[in-house]
Amino acid sequence: QVQLVESGGGSVQTGGSLRLSCTASVNDFSSFCITWFRQIPDKEREGVAFILPNGNTDYSASVKGRFTISRDNAKKMVFLQMNSLKSEDAGTYSCAARRYACMWQPNAYGLWGQGTQVTVSS
Repeated sequence: QVQLVESGGGSVQTGGSLRLSCTASVNDFSSFCITWFRQIPDKEREGVAFILPNGNTDYSASVKGRFTISRDNAKKMVFLQMNSLKSEDAGTYSCAARRYACMWQPNAYGLWGQGTQVTVSS
């Protein structure tokens, strides 16, 4: 069964760090783009970072310089290192996968994890 599973969420104080993980059970994982999205209740899902099959990355303006996305193809995992966390970073973080090209639009992705909750308190 093809699936994505996130882990690493939790509660942290402002300025703290968390590392999220996304573990995939797909064949040919190295050909997939993986994108991290976050969602806050009553707001649209927002893409925060993606990593292409070739390892190139991109970030939303709101997290650039604070978040780092990386991948380990041998372990079929993608990581999101989140530093200097702010209250506005709180939400449910989900990883999504699609072959080859990355996109910021959530409806371009057919494979999603269940999400992991991040809480940031002052």
